[in-house]
Parts: sequence; structure tokens; C-alpha cells
Amino acid sequence: MIDIKLLRENPDLVREAMKKLGAEDAPVEDAIRLDQRRRQILTELEALKAERNKGSKAIGQLMREGKRDEAEAQKARMAELGDKIKALQAELNQVEKDLEWAMLNIPNIPLPEVPVGKDDSENIVTRVEGEIREFDFPPKPHWEIGEALDIIDFDRGVKISGSRFYILKGLGSRLQRALINWMLDVHIEQHGYTEVYPPFMVRSHALVGTGNLPKFADNLYKDHEEDLWLIPTAEVPVTNMYRDEILDGAQLPIKHVAFTPCFRREKFSAGKDTRGIKRGHQFDKVEMVKFVTPETGRAELDSLIENAADIARLLKLPFRIVQMCTGDLSFVAAIKFDIELWAPGVEEWLEVSSCSLFTDFQARRANIRYRPEPGAKPRFVYTLNGSGLALPRLVIAILENYQQPDGSVVVPEVLRPYMGVDVIR
Repeated sequence: MIDIKLLRENPDLVREAMKKLGAEDAPVEDAIRLDQRRRQILTELEALKAERNKGSKAIGQLMREGKRDEAEAQKARMAELGDKIKALQAELNQVEKDLEWAMLNIPNIPLPEVPVGKDDSENIVTRVEGEIREFDFPPKPHWEIGEALDIIDFDRGVKISGSRFYILKGLGSRLQRALINWMLDVHIEQHGYTEVYPPFMVRSHALVGTGNLPKFADNLYKDHEEDLWLIPTAEVPVTNMYRDEILDGAQLPIKHVAFTPCFRREKFSAGKDTRGIKRGHQFDKVEMVKFVTPETGRAELDSLIENAADIARLLKLPFRIVQMCTGDLSFVAAIKFDIELWAPGVEEWLEVSSCSLFTDFQARRANIRYRPEPGAKPRFVYTLNGSGLALPRLVIAILENYQQPDGSVVVPEVLRPYMGVDVIR
């Protein structure tokens, strides 16, 4: 969440940020009002408690002096004070609860360098790399390639689980597994990440910590009997590994990479991309998560982007990097860049990674701090994350870019040791 001090000291900055984000409905005014009322109640409570303490001492003195009637009258006044304190404390509890809710529903403040725009049509392509292949035959979409090679089974996936599900078979399954293992190895051996294998279910406080709750509850899967949620991304459990901890500043940056399945209801994309494997309720992803000092946050974002882009480079897939404008930023990101792969069969750029710097927004929600040096006051870390990369869109890009006139698909050279074959036939 944003710093409450920022809301107190510079509310106009927060209001202007909400306009840039297109989030004028964010409860900023409620938060300001509730914070003011909270501080007012605390002042009143302090005064009443001081008066009660003074009055209680006076009762004892009056009793020692034999002034029983005055002591009884003082007791009655103390009882009234007690009722007032009890009522104010109840109001304070509710105000604090409402204030927390309001703060949890205010999005992050974008960095000044984020371009202002109303929606994704105003995002900025910052770089394009790789050559887009010229085909001497009409390139097919991945669903035709997958069915012809018998490596994707759409009908049986729907039969088992319904729409937006599919089955990978044979070399299709091996391709996905090879990509996961290879990407993990690249990030560990070349980029210096430490692999973790986290739980795929988390408690609600973990989703609050990363900003998924309370705002996006409708897009998540929840256990009906326990406080357990299926993760929408590895970012959730990995970020919360250090929840309520004070890290040694000498440890930073901490860089983790994790493979997990991801589960999303996709309510926000109803009716979109219903054909093929582009958008499903379950998909796999290799995720990078960083914990860094505020001073290095922006440089660490550039490094994160390059780590993700390296995967596309090594696979020799054409890609572009797109900076999100304010109207297309996520709820938690202060700045975000997407990496998109060109898919010639569907003729579109497919997002396979969103690399985001969250500043201390998540760290405040999850209470993740670090001590710059021994004895120093703890500070909130900056967190970052980005996919490195997400499947199945990576599978789409490979099938469509590496397809051959005879219907086969050439396996990218870096994957051949993991696949054991050079061509999918």
C-alpha cells in the first residue's frame, strides 16, 4: 500500500496520480477522512484516559480524607468517562478497520517516467529485436499445428474440465517440460537466481501482501472450507517468504526463480481468445522475484527485463519490449514493461512477461523490511517480479515461428539437449 504519510502530507499528489491511472474511484478521500478521524479519536482517548487516571487517584485521596459523598460522586463521573472511552475505542476499532480497507484499495503511485495514457492503445514500444521470419507458405496457427502433430488435444481437455482447458501430449508435453527446465537453468546458472519450489496454495494474507486481495478476489480460485487460495502466479508465495521479516541489508539483492502452475478465473477476459491455448484457467510459468534496496530498484528492473529478454534471444524468437502507460499499469506496479513474442500464425504479439517494479508497495502490505547496517532503523525493501517466461504463449511462439512446410516443427537449438529430438513430426 502507499505510505499513509504521503496521503497526509501531499494528498494532491495522490489525487493527481489516481487521475493518471484512471482510478478516480479509488477511496482516497475516504482514507484521508478516516485517517483524520483516527488521529482525532486517539487524541480524545489520550485526554480522557489521563482525566480518568487523575480522577481515580482523587477518589483514593477523598476516601482517606473521609469525604465519602464526594468520592462517590467522583466514582460516578469516572464511570461516565469509562463509558465514553469504551464508545470511542469501539469507534476507533471500526475506523481503523475501514481505513485499512480503503488503503488496501488504493493503487500504487506511478513513477514520474511512466507515460500518461488512457489505456493499452497508448503504450510505447521501446525496442524490437530479432528478425520476423518471411514464410514461403501460409503460416498456420498453433491449434492447427498442434492437432495435426497430435501434441495438443483440445476436445479431451474440454471433456475433462470445460472450456479454456486442453491436454498436451507426447512431444508437446516434452516441449513444455524442456522449456521449464531450460529456463530455470538459464536463470540459475547465467543470471544468478536461487531456485525455490513454493506451495501452490496460500492463505489470504499472502494475496493481500502482493496486492491480489481484496481487489481481485473474483479472479481467483478459493477453497470452500479453508483459508486457502490457488496461486495466480509464483510471485505470491515467493514474495511472502519474507513476510514480517527484517532482512540483513548485506543479503540484498535476493533473487529467486520458481516454476509453478498458475490458476486464474479469467473473468476479466470473458469472450476473448477462446481458440487455442493463449488464455486458460491453468497455465505454467517460470517467475523471477527480487528483493532489493530502494536505491537500486530502477537498475534492478532493467536487469530483470534483460533476464527475461535473454530467453527470447536464446530461442531466436522475435520480440518487442513495451512500456505500459498509466492507464494500463497493474494495481501494484509503479512502472512496468511487457515482453511480447511475435506469433505469425495468429498474427499478433503475445505477452509472455510483465516486468514490474513495485517500489515499497508490496513490502508495506507484507511488512518486509531490511536493516541497512547493524543498529540502523529498518526500512522497507523494494520488490520486483517478472515472468521468465510464461507458458503456453511461449509454446505458441515456438510452434508458429519454427513450423515447416511439411507440418513439422523444428526444435530451437538450445532446447535439443532437453528434448532429445531436433524436430517434432
